[in-house]
Amino acid sequence: MKLPVFKYSPNVYELGVFDSIDGVCSICNEQRDLKYTGSFYSIHKPDYICPFCIADGKAAEKYNGEFNDYLGIEGVSPDPNDPPPSIAQELLIEVTEKTPGYHSFQPEVWLTHCGEPCALIGYADSETIKPYLTELRADIEYLEYSPEYIINHLTKDGSLAGYLFQCLTCGQHRLHVDGD
Repeated sequence: MKLPVFKYSPNVYELGVFDSIDGVCSICNEQRDLKYTGSFYSIHKPDYICPFCIADGKAAEKYNGEFNDYLGIEGVSPDPNDPPPSIAQELLIEVTEKTPGYHSFQPEVWLTHCGEPCALIGYADSETIKPYLTELRADIEYLEYSPEYIINHLTKDGSLAGYLFQCLTCGQHRLHVDGD
């Protein structure tokens, strides 16, 4: 059976959030061989979530949960007096309820561009971002670390981890950095 494709995480099977573990999915009750091991924000924790039940939204619906924090999407404010997000609600729901999360120190941040969530391309280190430094300059300068420090010390899995995103509309790359 062909695995589902996730619009906002096209390389998800390379991110280490699925493990090859045989089991019965807690949502669809089907025998599966790929278990989701990433974040899932819910009061109740299912034993086994397959990628199919993430993609169709059944896992989030059954457990009233999210794979990515709604407030972690760039442009979404917790303050009800702030203007509502400029991104369509169905796109925000796609990221929170139908897109697997990724490993990070803090809750996930999902970057946006052109009025839409960006696609998470993957974990990024100093070498990964070199071809995109001009595009990423605004994101790098926004961070609490100096641009030189980011450029020289960014890792995929160390104390200063990078996450490379790309706008699905215009192709602009974006960078989120998380430290332990």
